[in-house]
Amino acid sequence: MTYRPLLVPLLAALALGACRSETDTPAPAADPAAAPTTAADAHAFKPDIDAADFAEHVRVLASDEYEGRAPGSAGEEKTVEYIRAQFERIGLVPGNGESWFQTVPMMETTADPATTRMTLTVGGQAMPLAFGDDMVVGTRTGQEKVDIAGSELVFVGYGVDAPERGWNDYAGVDVKGKTVVILVNDPGFHAGDQSLFEGKRMTYYGRWTYKYEEAARKGAAAALIVHDTEGASYGWDVVRNSWSGAQYDLRTADDPEPRLPAQGWITGDKAAALFAASGQDLEALRAAANTPGFRAVPLKATLDLSLSSRIALKESRNVVGLLPGSERPDEAIVYMAHWDHLGNHGGEAHGDGDAHAAAGGGDTIYNGAVDNATGVAGILEVAERFASAPQKPKRSLLFLAVTLEESGLLGSKYFVAQPTVPLDRIVAAINIDAMNVAGRTRDFTVIGKGNSELEDILAPIAQAQGRTLVEESNSAAGFYFRSDHFNFAKAGVPALYAEGGSDLVDGGTAAGDAAARDYTTLRYHKPADEYDAATWKLDGAIEDTQALYAVGESLASGDAWPNWYPGNPFRAARETMMAARAAASSAAPAAAPAPAGTGGGAR
Repeated sequence: MTYRPLLVPLLAALALGACRSETDTPAPAADPAAAPTTAADAHAFKPDIDAADFAEHVRVLASDEYEGRAPGSAGEEKTVEYIRAQFERIGLVPGNGESWFQTVPMMETTADPATTRMTLTVGGQAMPLAFGDDMVVGTRTGQEKVDIAGSELVFVGYGVDAPERGWNDYAGVDVKGKTVVILVNDPGFHAGDQSLFEGKRMTYYGRWTYKYEEAARKGAAAALIVHDTEGASYGWDVVRNSWSGAQYDLRTADDPEPRLPAQGWITGDKAAALFAASGQDLEALRAAANTPGFRAVPLKATLDLSLSSRIALKESRNVVGLLPGSERPDEAIVYMAHWDHLGNHGGEAHGDGDAHAAAGGGDTIYNGAVDNATGVAGILEVAERFASAPQKPKRSLLFLAVTLEESGLLGSKYFVAQPTVPLDRIVAAINIDAMNVAGRTRDFTVIGKGNSELEDILAPIAQAQGRTLVEESNSAAGFYFRSDHFNFAKAGVPALYAEGGSDLVDGGTAAGDAAARDYTTLRYHKPADEYDAATWKLDGAIEDTQALYAVGESLASGDAWPNWYPGNPFRAARETMMAARAAASSAAPAAAPAPAGTGGGAR
C-alpha cells in the first residue's frame, strides 16, 4: 500500500478492519533452482473462499524466502512464479496473449542534491534555495540535465482546471515557459468551505500528481507546490525524504501523459518569503484562491534551475490471468492487487510520496504480509471461487497482480496504457490493497465513497452481511487516489476500493482503533509486517473477500455497465470512451468478438 505517510496512518489502520516492452519474446521464466515450492504441493485448496487457503497464500508470499518482494530482485522471480503457478492451478489461462506476464519497463531517476541549484530572483535580489531544507525538485523526462533560466513565476492558486465544476485557475493567463506556484489540496479545503469542491474531502484535483500533470498540459516549464502540513496531510520531512532518493516512473514512450521539465515542492516558510519579497501576502492569496472567480497572479520573480540526475532503465512484471466468459468473453471485470513490497533494503527512501521506516532490531526484510500479501491472497481466492463455479460467468474475469505500486502505482499505470483487454470493454475494476486481519467488522469502508454506481451493487451485499458502508475516516487525505485502481479511474473505468472498517464485532471501535494504532506504529512499512497465525483473525478478511466476489459475480452474470456518479471528474472520460465504442460498432461490419486477452497490450 503506497502513498500513506506515517503522519496520517488512517488508511493503514483501515487495512486491519506480458507484453514485452520491445520484443515479442515471452517474459523470462524464473530460474528453476530459485523457484519456490508452491503451496499447492503441500496444501489442499478448497473451491470456496476459505480462511486456511487465504492464510497459506499469505504465509508463502510474506515468508523470508521471498525477501520482501522487491521489484527486480530474486524475490520478484519467486513471487511472480508463485502467482503464475496458482493462476494455472486454479484453471485460468494466460491473460496477455499467450503469456502470463506483462513486462513493465521503468525509469529510475535520482536527482543529485550536491550539484542541483535553484535560485529565485526577486527585485534583482537572489534567493537561493537549498535542496532538502528549502525545496526538492526532480524531472520525469528522462533527461540527465535540465536547465531553466529566467522563468517567470505565476501563482495559480490550487492549479485546478475543472470544467464540470466551473473552475479554472488558469483562466486568462498564459503560463507557457513559466514556473507555476501552486497550493496543495482543493479549493475550499483551507477555507473550510463545504460549497467549494468537497470541502475538507480531497478530490482528484487536490493531489499533487494532478497539479503537475495539469501544469504540463498548460505548457509550464516548472511547477512548485507550496507545502503545508494540513493540506498535504504530512510534514516536510516526508517530502524531503521521499524526493531525496530514486524516483521511479514509466518511460516517456509508454506513458501518454504530459511531463514537466521540472517539478517539486517549496517549504511554506520560503514561499511566504518569496511572496513578501514580491509585494504579496501568501495567506491573503491563499484566501483569494478559495474564492470563485480567482485569477492567477504573476509574481515579480524568476526561477533559475540547474538540475542534474542519474537515469537508469529497469523492468519488472505484472502477472495476468484470465477466466474467459461463456457468452461475452470480450467484456471483462478486473480484480487487482499489487504483489510488490519494499524488499530487503531497509531504510531507503522510495519514490512514492512517502518516507519508509528504517529497519530495526537487525531485521532488514520488509515482508509485507498485510501490505499486500493479503490482497494477492484475496484475488487468488476470488479466482478460485469463480473458476470452481458449476456455471461459468458470462463475462470474462481478468486477475491482475501488479508490480511497482510502492514506487508510484507504475504496474497498474502501465497496464492501463497497454491494456490486454481494451479499456472500453472493461466493465469495472475491483482493487484489494491491504486487508483486515483484526476480525469481522460492522462497517465496510469504501475508499472515496460517493464516486460510482459500483457502490450501489456493494451496498445490498454488505447489508446482507449485517454491515453498513462508510467512507474512510480521513477523507481529507485523498486515499482514493493513492492505490492501483486510481489509474483505471483516471482513464474512465469505474473502480471500487473497499475494505473492512474499524467497528469490530468483537470490541467495537475502541478495539478497532487500538489494533489500527498497533499496526501503524509497529508494522506498517516495517519489517514487522509479518504473517502471524497466532494473532490474525481472518474471518473479517474472508467476509470482505466474499463481498467483493459478490460484486464481480453480479457484473459477470449480468449485462450492466456501471458508471461514475454525475459530477465525478472521471465520468466524462468513461462516456467519451463508450460513445466512441458505440460509434465504431455501428460503423463496422458484423464480426465475431475478439477474444479477451488479445487487446492493446498483447503483441
